[in-house]
Amino acid sequence: MKLLLAEDDPQIANAVLRALSRAGVQADWVTRGDDADDALKAAGFDLAVLDIGLPGRDGIEVLRRLRERGSDLPVLLLTARDDVRDRVLGLDAGADDYLVKPFDMVELEARIRALLRRGKPVAAASRVVRFGRLSLHADEAGVRLDDQMLELSPREAGVLSVLLRRAGRVISKSAVLQELAAADTSAMDLSDATVEVIVHRLRRKLESTGAEVHTVRGFGYLLRQRDG
Repeated sequence: MKLLLAEDDPQIANAVLRALSRAGVQADWVTRGDDADDALKAAGFDLAVLDIGLPGRDGIEVLRRLRERGSDLPVLLLTARDDVRDRVLGLDAGADDYLVKPFDMVELEARIRALLRRGKPVAAASRVVRFGRLSLHADEAGVRLDDQMLELSPREAGVLSVLLRRAGRVISKSAVLQELAAADTSAMDLSDATVEVIVHRLRRKLESTGAEVHTVRGFGYLLRQRDG
């Protein structure tokens, strides 16, 4: 996946680029609206993140020109203007989503994933996530061990599904909660402590699967293959 980031604040841009790199996303960074416009003409991107207050051409103008060329590229606008009129202006220009500064990097990652899921139909073959003997099927609510469904509560299945989609990468408790809430609004009231309890139960149920949930202190959880 390749993303264009158009942001003139180096501190914000570097933080975003680090977060994207951790998520395995390749990104090109430009600081001016005219450079963003030129980059988007060349295509090759899966998504664009545009700051509204860009020098040269502002993000709204870059977005308008993109849509006038007939592109349906997903676009997320970044804005320091927490004003309904500015947000409406961006959405009317063709933005798919917006985020008001300052924002949490976890939320940015979640919104990017949501835009990519919304913008691209998923091929049937890619609707199955596999990790060792575990598999997650898009048309099923649970997780399979080989050909059998694991005996999991709905919350356990939800947390394990999030970990499976991020297998091999560390994910924070807050990111787990955000992904759960994106799929089920009733999960919005869950706490970090609830996630800890669910992970504790999952560890027991995964003992014979060859997979384990490892705690990376200060960062979050990592689904990995069990040693030995």
